[in-house]
Amino acid sequence: MSNLFKYHKTSPEIIRLAVLMYVRFPLSLRNVEYLLHERGIDISYETVRAWWNKFGPVFAADMRKKRVAGYANYTHWKWHLDEVFVKINGELHYLWRAVNQEGEVLETYVTKRRNRQAALKFLRKLMKRHGPSQTIITDKLRSYKAAMRELGNMNKQDTTKHHNNQAENSHQPFRRRERAMNKFRAEKSLQKFVSIHAQFHNHFNHERHLNRRDIFKKYRDLALAEWRQVAA
Repeated sequence: MSNLFKYHKTSPEIIRLAVLMYVRFPLSLRNVEYLLHERGIDISYETVRAWWNKFGPVFAADMRKKRVAGYANYTHWKWHLDEVFVKINGELHYLWRAVNQEGEVLETYVTKRRNRQAALKFLRKLMKRHGPSQTIITDKLRSYKAAMRELGNMNKQDTTKHHNNQAENSHQPFRRRERAMNKFRAEKSLQKFVSIHAQFHNHFNHERHLNRRDIFKKYRDLALAEWRQVAA
């Protein structure tokens, strides 16, 4: 990780803070520039863009690696799959998302179509990384049924109404980011950002409404300590 900062004049702590602020919170590049300026750090918003493009994927990959061991034992129990509409330069695309029963984002995938081929590719990508699941909860989109039939998973599919609220709610943090970023310009940049954003969200999401204040504070401190190690 230290080699990444070798040719940067700015300290790793400032780079880490800028990347964290931009990816984790619904802030624009210029918002991050202004907030850092208030702290006496004079950089351009284009510098923030360059930093998150370079360091964001590295930080996200490291966080994913550290978290895989933690949820590997229960990630195969239940998956929630859902897709949401996203416009890129006025053209409609679809963002597929898979989360487990704990709300951990397992996989994100951007496509131009919402047909059987897209659903099949998404499921294969998900199963390749995480293995099979005992239950796969989806909406009543026919593309899921056709893909499940081809993979032999029809007996695992659950399309009961309201059972998929977990996946639908997982789109909310992305929608807030989308508004702050004034939408996306390219499919590749969307895929890159949602993959990075998912890992940051997984790392810092402690389900505050489900835990007592003392437990939440403990989890929050542990997450920050682990983040400092990842981006050291």
